[in-house]
Amino acid sequence: MDDHVKSLLPNADMTRRGFVSAAVLATGYALAVSPASAEAIATDATGLSAGAVMIPTTGGTSMPAYAAMPAGTGKFPTVLVVQEIFGVHEHIRDICRRLAKLGYQAVAPELYFRQGDPAVISDIPTILSSIVAKVPDAQVMADLDATAAWAAANGGDPARLGITGFCWGGRVVWLYAAHNPKLKAGVAWYGKLVGEASALTPRNPIDVAAELTAPVLGLYGGADQGIPQDTVEQMRVAVKQAKVAVEIKVYPDAPHAFHADYRPSYREAAAKDGWGRLQAWFKANL
Repeated sequence: MDDHVKSLLPNADMTRRGFVSAAVLATGYALAVSPASAEAIATDATGLSAGAVMIPTTGGTSMPAYAAMPAGTGKFPTVLVVQEIFGVHEHIRDICRRLAKLGYQAVAPELYFRQGDPAVISDIPTILSSIVAKVPDAQVMADLDATAAWAAANGGDPARLGITGFCWGGRVVWLYAAHNPKLKAGVAWYGKLVGEASALTPRNPIDVAAELTAPVLGLYGGADQGIPQDTVEQMRVAVKQAKVAVEIKVYPDAPHAFHADYRPSYREAAAKDGWGRLQAWFKANL
């Protein structure tokens, strides 16, 4: 671990699960998506402070996370990076380093740490049923608030807070943009927009469209089998009620997870265009 990030570790005790999760943060890709594609992008940490950290939460426990930022001192604009269903594995850590190379402080909290570690489970259905289905939205919002507070105290600029997320994390971006009035911008990658309400997930992005307090860019695939295009169009209509700028870009031939360069779903042209749009969105709003 980088010495600078090591110095940022809070003096809170780690639970046994915390130790396990922190260890996973130091390994490669989640078992369910290994081996990674030869196209997988690898971003080095040269010029960065990057490594595993522990973030105190409101529940009194410490949450594992991965943080990357430019080396040296300064108040950097912060981007919270929200995981896919696979947790904070190598792809998410690489996203953090990519953002850090652009001058951001990027922090990816392990938002499933209370429910389990998806990175060590070898099949997607088990991840969904045994972990993801048990994660309450309220817990996620509180943990992201705790991450933002940690970031502000450890090199981040609280006045320039952004968020981006992928798949499961894309849905979270929309919800957080209606939750935290201090948020300045969000970029949601193929996050589910419509769904049945439950005790743990009482509202979906379309339900909070009118309540967004930060500009959101949504990036979607026209060939996504899990997010029907009619729901994307429903969201386009719903966000007309928002008092902030909202833009939704659909890549007609792109499937779900088109930005995931370590998976067969990767589509280079759409991924690069989306990454460019993310940079422009954050530059304009953070």
